[in-house]
Amino acid sequence: MAQPGMLTSGASGRIAALLSLRVLGGLLILLRAAALLLLLPFRWRSVPASEVDGRPEASKKGGRGGVVVRVPAAMLPRRQREQEAAWRRALAIRRVMEARQEGRLERDFALLTTARDDTLFTQSWSPLNRETRGLVVLLHGLNEHRYDHFAKKLNDNGFKVYAMDWIGHGGSDGLHGYVPSLDYAVADLLLAPLFCLLAPKYQFSNANNSASPVSRDAEAVESKYTDPLVFTGSIRVKTGYEVLRLSAYLMQNLYRVNVPFLVLHGTSDDLTDPEGSRRLFDEASSTDKSIKLYPGLLHDLLIEPECDKIMTDIIDWFSCRVC
Repeated sequence: MAQPGMLTSGASGRIAALLSLRVLGGLLILLRAAALLLLLPFRWRSVPASEVDGRPEASKKGGRGGVVVRVPAAMLPRRQREQEAAWRRALAIRRVMEARQEGRLERDFALLTTARDDTLFTQSWSPLNRETRGLVVLLHGLNEHRYDHFAKKLNDNGFKVYAMDWIGHGGSDGLHGYVPSLDYAVADLLLAPLFCLLAPKYQFSNANNSASPVSRDAEAVESKYTDPLVFTGSIRVKTGYEVLRLSAYLMQNLYRVNVPFLVLHGTSDDLTDPEGSRRLFDEASSTDKSIKLYPGLLHDLLIEPECDKIMTDIIDWFSCRVC
C-alpha cells in the first residue's frame, strides 16, 4: 500500500507578493475599501440567479476592468439557495448513475453529513478488471470538481479513486463558489477582514477566470466553463480571504512539510506563481520530494493538450511508491 503523499500545484506563490505590499499601498487600499462601503447604500444592486449556479451571462463584464464590489446571490432567500444546491446535487448524482458500469470500472456516490449539518457529495471509481494497488483521494481546487478522466486513467493503472466536492462546489451544499471557513488560523490581511465582516458573500468582479486562460485547449476550456457544476462567477470575498489566509500560513510553514510529495506546475501559469512551487520544493523538510515544471504550460495541467503526459508522470510517481 502506498505511503501518504501529497500533490500540489504550488498555488500560494503569489501570496508573498500580496503580503509584502508597502504600508502606503495598504493604506490606500484600506481607504478605498472604506469609500466603497460608504457608497454601498447608494449602489445596491443584485446579481441575477443565473450567475449563482455558474451559467454564463452575456452582460457579465462591466465597462472597466477594475475591481467592482457587487451584491451577489447571497441576496437570494435561503430556500432558493438550498434549491439551487439540490439541483446541482441531482445533476452530479445523475452523471454518476449514467456511467455506473463502464466495463472496466464501477462508479458510485455517497452523501456525507458534516457536524454543521451540511451534505457533501462524494464519488468513487473502482477498477473491475485489475487488482487494486493503492487508493487515491482527489481533492479539487477552487471552483473545480471535474476529474473524471484522470480517475479513469488511475483505474486503468490499478488505483481506486475517491473524490469529494468541497462545500459550495459541485454536488455539495452551500452557496455556489462560497467557502465560509478554513480551519487554519493565520495572521489577518489588511483589506479582506473588513469586507468579510460586513459583506462576506460579496464578489470581486474580474477576479476569477475571465482574464487569464487556464489551458491552451480551447475545447477543454469551453467544456469546463459551460459545466453548470463549475462555478464561473467572480470569487466571493470570504472565499478569497480564506484561501489567502491558508496560503499565508503555508508559506510561513513550508519547512514543516515532511511527507512524500510531487509538485507540478506550468511555467506560463498566470494564475499561480511557479516560484511558489519552487519554494515549496526547496524549503520542505521531506526527504522524498519531486518537482516537475512544464515549459509553456498554463494553470490547469489536467486539461492541457499534454494532459496524458502529465497524468503518466503522476501515475509513475505513485507506482514507484506502492508495495
